[in-house]
Amino acid sequence: MSLTLTVDGERWRAHLRQVADTHPGLVPVTKGNGYGFTLARLARKAQWLGVDTIAIGTYDEIGHVAQRFDGSLLVMTPWRPFGAALDADPSQDPALARRLVHTVSRVEDLETLLTRQPDARFVLERMTSMQRHGMTARELWAAARVLADRPHARLEGIAMHLPLAQGSHLSEVSRLMNDVVAAGLRTTTVWVSHLTDAELAALAQSYAEYTFRPRIGTGLWLGDRSALSVTATVLDVHDLERGDAFGYRARTAPKSGHLLIVSGGTAHGIGLEAPTGESSIKARAATLARGGLDAVGFVRSPFSIDGKQRLFAEPPHMQASMLFLPAGARVPAVGDRIDVRVRYTATAFDRVDVT
Repeated sequence: MSLTLTVDGERWRAHLRQVADTHPGLVPVTKGNGYGFTLARLARKAQWLGVDTIAIGTYDEIGHVAQRFDGSLLVMTPWRPFGAALDADPSQDPALARRLVHTVSRVEDLETLLTRQPDARFVLERMTSMQRHGMTARELWAAARVLADRPHARLEGIAMHLPLAQGSHLSEVSRLMNDVVAAGLRTTTVWVSHLTDAELAALAQSYAEYTFRPRIGTGLWLGDRSALSVTATVLDVHDLERGDAFGYRARTAPKSGHLLIVSGGTAHGIGLEAPTGESSIKARAATLARGGLDAVGFVRSPFSIDGKQRLFAEPPHMQASMLFLPAGARVPAVGDRIDVRVRYTATAFDRVDVT
């Protein structure tokens, strides 16, 4: 009765171990929906891997992982003097405060954080071509001046969040590293995201006195897709004749066939589409094709039967979807499971079965 993520446990664990063994200083990223696995499960698996730090997305996620992973917790959303960041109050939970590593992206926030907690642990984020958060070279120098008067502040390193764009990041990181070196900060650790293994090796060779710690999420948890499968349960099957009405909106069947009700709906993320960022001609053509189907009342669903994606009979409901199966196609029985193609980072599964 569920939308289920099934994991080949032996294969998945072997992949996790291989990534950890080949990436010294690995910082597993556990954020959002936990890449479909849930934050709690990923925190426990990071504990099993033996890493000393995990990265979480926001301060609101601390409660999901703090009791399941006993190392340091790097919060990647920059610290601000308002909101959930202030809930991490050292006076309320000193032990947890000692485990937190804040990300600081503004000089004024650095001053405020250290006024509130003089011995706070933190990384300084350097602005990259992503243009999301971070300090300029001049601001890094200003941060160094602030830290010169804060002997108890615990600078854990510099953070760089690179874009996912194709091409090498080496030239950009080398330029940013020049700024880090020139700022004279008392750290030799750099926390990086979205660098390839070859780029990490090249940087380690060029900056031998620095330690580069890769923050890896997708490549770690979802790097071996063959270990993962998603299925939905067939909940009901109804015969349809042309002109029969069905669904919330009383649509009529365009031809004879079958109406399948399957588990998985908008509450799970089914049918909710986010921009993919793809700009190829093929991707644009696919978008136009989907629009054409939608215009005549048909939308291709992520549910597959016998290797063929089936059409939504109407927009998905909260926890179930209606599919139209034309006459002549094999009709699965109630209780059968069918394949579903999803974006793991945008899907909430009813069950995660690790075999």
